[in-house]
Amino acid sequence: MPDTTDNTPQTTAPYAFSEQVGHLLRKAYQRNMAIFQQNIDDSQLTAVQFITLCAVRDSGPSSLTELVKATAVDQATIRGIVERLKARDLITLEPDPQDRRKVIVGLSDSGHQLVRDTEPHAARVSELTMGNLNPAERVAMLYLLRKMIDDADD
Repeated sequence: MPDTTDNTPQTTAPYAFSEQVGHLLRKAYQRNMAIFQQNIDDSQLTAVQFITLCAVRDSGPSSLTELVKATAVDQATIRGIVERLKARDLITLEPDPQDRRKVIVGLSDSGHQLVRDTEPHAARVSELTMGNLNPAERVAMLYLLRKMIDDADD
């Protein structure tokens, strides 16, 4: 017997873009980026540059492919980020010993120092972003965001 269940969402209310998950996530992200720029001492450092530095710090010297996976930043964008970080001498670039066509990204001494100096401010950014959430809501928010991401990776 064929399945005749209609899985089309049934809505009685008109579509309100301002109540859609994508719109709300984008607004939350924009708020987080504004808070980042207001609270990070280095005005040249973007949030995605900072997470790239943190990814290299956490994983050690990494290929661009590894950075794409760790940061969820696309290949073209990560190349630009790496170029800008290299121009500021925050990272080192070396050829991969196994495959000379690949580049391995490492942290320079000034990159390590910048990450150390920025971490407390970055933690404050997260605090301020979730500032109006109570402790249970914060746990739920992070859990639900991870669940959304984990489902997408399957």
